[in-house]
Amino acid sequence: MSHVSLLDAAGFAGAHALAIYGALLVLVTGTTWLAARALLPDRGGQAATPEPLSPAALLLRFAAGFAFIVGGAMLFAEIAEELHTEQTLGQLDEAFIVAMIDHVPDLALRAFYLITFVGNRETLITLGIAMAVLLLLLRRRGLALGWALAMLGNAALNPTLKHIFERARPVHPTRWLTEEGFSFPSGHSSGTVIVMGMLAYLAVRLLPRRWHVAAWIAAAGLAFSVGASRIFLRVHFPSDVLAGFASGAAWLTVSIVSIELARWARRRRVGRQASAVELTR
Repeated sequence: MSHVSLLDAAGFAGAHALAIYGALLVLVTGTTWLAARALLPDRGGQAATPEPLSPAALLLRFAAGFAFIVGGAMLFAEIAEELHTEQTLGQLDEAFIVAMIDHVPDLALRAFYLITFVGNRETLITLGIAMAVLLLLLRRRGLALGWALAMLGNAALNPTLKHIFERARPVHPTRWLTEEGFSFPSGHSSGTVIVMGMLAYLAVRLLPRRWHVAAWIAAAGLAFSVGASRIFLRVHFPSDVLAGFASGAAWLTVSIVSIELARWARRRRVGRQASAVELTR
């Protein structure tokens, strides 16, 4: 596809941004529903199971995941610079934003303005602290540690990535909201993916099975809507939000896999110790 055709496609997408958002929201929640129904294990009766999680193993896995993501971002930035893709990407983003300006009514912008507060730093920090305290009160120290590392890791990861790419924000802000600082990737998008994804994971670990699918659908729909709000409010380019989703999903995967692997390693060690005790009897 030629450069002119790509710009035309970006302009068309911007002019129909609300319809595209609605279609993608249905696609995201529908895909999440199918995946959750197919993949989630039945853990409804495990809420009272003791937490077999090794803090040292968990810290090591989180550190390895953080280094992997940052290293991959640095490599991607270097390749993008060598291939001179930033100019083309910027033009496509700009064409989308400009075409969207006259096609989104104030009522929709007001709704997205309210949605975007879910991903604000203050909201996520408050939710993070409250959830950590709740897990400690429930005596789920391992999950509390995993939750805290997931939150703190993203708090360090997103600014690190922003300073790697150093991309300026859009120059067409709405009257509803303006932002400062670097644009790529979107911190609201990555932060909401992490928080909502971890909340859905905790629902699977702690709540009866009937809540599992609904938790993942709500998490996916809300995280996607917060990311979309950043585009509609014109404080981020579409590629900023896509990158935020990608980095958030990557760190969420690191977080959940690290917790599960640490639990598996602890269970295996406890099992070996129990077998050794039986053999000595």
